[in-house]
Amino acid sequence: MPTDRPRLHFVTGRLAEHSLRQVLERLAPRVGFEVTVQVMPITVAALMPTPWIARRLEVPAGTERVIIPGGCRGPLEAFAEVTDVTVERGPADLRGLDDFFGQKSRDLADYGRHDIEIIAEINHAPRLSREELLAEARRLAAAGADRIDVGCDPGASWSGVGEAVAMLVAEGLAVSIDSFDRREVEAAVAAGASLVLSVNSTNVEAAVDWGCEVVVVPDVPATMEGFAETVARLGAAGVPCRLDPVLEPIGFGFAASLGRYLDVRRHYPDAEMMMGIGNLTELTDVDSAGINTLLLGFCQETGIRSVLTTEVIHWAASSVQECDLARRLVWHAVSHRTLPKHVEPGLVTLRSGKPRTHGPATLDQLAAAIRDPNFRIFAEGGMIHLLGAGLHLESRDPFALFDDLKAAGRDDVDPSHAFYLGYEMAKAVTALTLGKDYRQDQALDWGHLTRPEIAHGPSRAAARAATTSRATVPAPQSPPAP
Repeated sequence: MPTDRPRLHFVTGRLAEHSLRQVLERLAPRVGFEVTVQVMPITVAALMPTPWIARRLEVPAGTERVIIPGGCRGPLEAFAEVTDVTVERGPADLRGLDDFFGQKSRDLADYGRHDIEIIAEINHAPRLSREELLAEARRLAAAGADRIDVGCDPGASWSGVGEAVAMLVAEGLAVSIDSFDRREVEAAVAAGASLVLSVNSTNVEAAVDWGCEVVVVPDVPATMEGFAETVARLGAAGVPCRLDPVLEPIGFGFAASLGRYLDVRRHYPDAEMMMGIGNLTELTDVDSAGINTLLLGFCQETGIRSVLTTEVIHWAASSVQECDLARRLVWHAVSHRTLPKHVEPGLVTLRSGKPRTHGPATLDQLAAAIRDPNFRIFAEGGMIHLLGAGLHLESRDPFALFDDLKAAGRDDVDPSHAFYLGYEMAKAVTALTLGKDYRQDQALDWGHLTRPEIAHGPSRAAARAATTSRATVPAPQSPPAP
């Protein structure tokens, strides 16, 4: 039956054919296009360089676009001699086809919105030079902080606090001052600080004259002594407040302190509130991302619209960025009443996504199909797999794999190539240990901490040199691609 829907021609390998057809069967009617699929005579689609595809490409009449796997290397200009139809790379992974065709879930259309302010404290600010203080403030702001909190040291009054605050304000930063020293607070406010941490019965009278917003804390957190009186005094004087009943560390009243936040919200339903989440992240032996996300979720549900964090201890050294990601995730979950799942991969740093596996039979088929002298490395089934021409070795131990490689007669691995293989196998061991997805020549996924892989290694040089002369060319291994 004639149709006015565009026809798209997809190119894939044998391994991904079934999965690709399943995805397209669901996706094509929704997006509105007709589909043809060409299966190339190769197992792993990502191993196809563009000149090799061009020599075998068969474009059906009426095709408007040809989609090749995103992992295929080589210039798209290679297709100019064989077809006038536009050829483009799709995603490297089948799971990206929905996004590729603009089919993100509707409830992700506004993803990234948030309404929780991140206050990042610079601890022991008086001990830093002006240059160090400014550099740290800039770093925290770049990570997502909305306000820089200048943390003062108890005991001695900091004579340079006014100059420091003025410098940060001139930089365009919102600044708060964390001190109970009245002289420090007055100097900071005069220099442009717009929030004071913290106020209780000991300094409430002075706070009336500061002319800026303050954070109210109880005199004794466990009993909330003095809290209601301080709130009432500041309210009568028209001083804007944020209420913070104080989060306690685990073992020192953590559960009860969470209950106090709920109690304060019930007693002051319209009040602004703040939570000092660093009391938990800095004082608990655990990576901070999970704690930050849980506490931001609590704040989002409770209407706590600002959090105070810091990055002193090494396991919380990326807390500001974690909070920035977490506030977007929890806003999305609470606003759309949907689970905060499969939405924000940047917060999953240790485990990352579920590994994609090929299975022993497919790896054996790939080993049988390899004709060039280079190696492919896979990590699945608890084993490192080293594949070469007619060779499939596996072991949990990279050293054992090198022994097996020598026993198999492959004595053509020079020191540079051996270093490269060792580097890749070390990544593979890490992936197996943590249940990560390993892809040769690609960085392991550490969420927002991921750093791009630096392009080195003999396999890359060999792949480029062999592109025009071999049918099967070494390239980074990847999951099934379209």
